[in-house]
Amino acid sequence: MIADNFDPNGVGLKNGNFIGLPFEFENSKIVLFPVPWDVTVSYSAGTSLGPQNILNESVQLDLHDIDVENAWRSGIYFQEINQDILNKSQLLREKTEKYIDFIENGGNIFSNSEMLELLNEVNSESLILNRWIKDQTSQILDQGKLIGLIGGDHSTPLGYYESLAERYADFGILHIDAHMDLRNAYEGFVYSHASVFYNALKIPNITKLVQVGIRDYCQAEVQLVSQEHPRVEVYFDHYIKSALYRGERFADIVAEMISNLPDNVYVSFDIDGLDPKLCPSTGTPVPGGFEFSEVCFIFEQLVESGKRIIGFDVVETGSTAHPWDGNVAARIVYKLATWMAKSQNII
Repeated sequence: MIADNFDPNGVGLKNGNFIGLPFEFENSKIVLFPVPWDVTVSYSAGTSLGPQNILNESVQLDLHDIDVENAWRSGIYFQEINQDILNKSQLLREKTEKYIDFIENGGNIFSNSEMLELLNEVNSESLILNRWIKDQTSQILDQGKLIGLIGGDHSTPLGYYESLAERYADFGILHIDAHMDLRNAYEGFVYSHASVFYNALKIPNITKLVQVGIRDYCQAEVQLVSQEHPRVEVYFDHYIKSALYRGERFADIVAEMISNLPDNVYVSFDIDGLDPKLCPSTGTPVPGGFEFSEVCFIFEQLVESGKRIIGFDVVETGSTAHPWDGNVAARIVYKLATWMAKSQNII
């Protein structure tokens, strides 16, 4: 095997793969599927370059994982970034910045044909992207691979959820984020990054959504959570912090979160679920959030509880101009990939 000739103690190789690992698609077990798209981001653009940032900075990682023995042998392959998707994202982003500025200054799109046409174009292109992601992830899953989707903004995993729904009668999503992303067509964008879970709840196979670390949301989202309870459970950041200040154990809070999830779990990880000192250049940073060690503990407890991770995404990482964000995100990707592999008895 090619892995037998690989030195996990050697220098990080810039060979085009994640952490310089020796795997190709054919002999991989986990495919990291990049989607370089951030057309609808409402604050700071650049996360379309998040996948490249993660890939670039991954060579800084050491391969030994104290939690998962021989973690690197799980067979991780980073699929080539689609330049056509990236180019389309950057082209549309220039247009949406003009559109967002227009509506934020009180403009009425229904009295402005140019803005209405632009909105329709973005919604149409976003639907095409979703269909492409569903098709691509379906092809990879059909070859017996596990997938970690690497965004891009948080709109990108929707097509992947649809692929999984064709393979699992029911599954839950553990969603780590600063935001609920439950808005209905935020800013008019049907597939907005802020609307991904509003859209995901239309998939009946997603029987549970557990959101944790939430600290920035609107009244309509809170009302939707109430309407969807108990299908949707939210662990607000202020709830978690208040419980800790009162002397409750973080382990007990995490155990409660996990107990709400079914056996098959998808992990959706928005990097802004972390304290922004760890991801200052993400698209929509919010004060508060988790420490790196806390989210690693959540992953560990999820798998140790007997749950099986069937897929994951890591989204909203800052651009290549911000290597620290890529460094942190690459470590999250590695942790999730190895815990997924362990939960599936691959390693």
